[in-house]
Amino acid sequence: MTTPHAGIDFGASNTDVVVRDDAGALRHWLLPTTGRPDVALVHAALDAGGLRIGDVGSVAVTGGDRSAIPATIDGCTVTRVDEVRAIGRGGRALAGVDRALVTSAGSGTAVVAATPDGARHVTGTGVGGGTLVGLGRLLVGTVDPRDLDALAATGRDAAVNLTIGELIGGAIGSLPPDTTAVNFGRVARHDVSASRADLAAALVNLVGQVIAVITINAARAERLDDVVIVGHLTDMPTIRHTLALVGQFYGATLTIPPDGGRATALGALLVATEH
Repeated sequence: MTTPHAGIDFGASNTDVVVRDDAGALRHWLLPTTGRPDVALVHAALDAGGLRIGDVGSVAVTGGDRSAIPATIDGCTVTRVDEVRAIGRGGRALAGVDRALVTSAGSGTAVVAATPDGARHVTGTGVGGGTLVGLGRLLVGTVDPRDLDALAATGRDAAVNLTIGELIGGAIGSLPPDTTAVNFGRVARHDVSASRADLAAALVNLVGQVIAVITINAARAERLDDVVIVGHLTDMPTIRHTLALVGQFYGATLTIPPDGGRATALGALLVATEH
């Protein structure tokens, strides 16, 4: 009988749990983050997947303030893993590469240079999923990422954005004329008639472009060829499309693994169990 090992990432919005058995099979589930990580929340995170603390051989925890979580819970070893290291290791694992610039796009955005020797925080931005849903509440009237994604898929961001072609009459380098020049710039000039779908598309455009440009610039500064973007923001197809489009414009290949929201929890598990 195999003994599973667990990794838990207490994110700002979601708590992700990854469990691996001795055969290497992985399970992943998530639940809303409800407060400061502690013993009760470790139990709750495992319980959401039908497990008790006695069912696992070890638990690795990352994200949030983990100081209230002890080194053992009911005899089970608990390892606190630095979040930057977990992001780097999880991103490398999902992309199947040894060295990479890994961006974790969650409520905010962290950018990490990751190698087999460890991981280092390079840069980041407060623009992320929290920005998207916060502005979604103000401008579109919803904080549901699924609603924003569905609306953005049918909207036109150019209804509120100004393009390069409009400002200078043509392309700039590799950027085509319909590339955004000023986010929400059309609204700044005069009243516009924009639908909820148009506003959602503009929000996705803004958030995705900021993250992609920061990521590409950081990868080039760090001289890392492989670029990986993970985190629950990449659950949205419209965000994935925007990230890929920016990568295309700048001649950069961005790897966006499926189920990227599990990356940090997986990274914590790997860091804690690899020797």
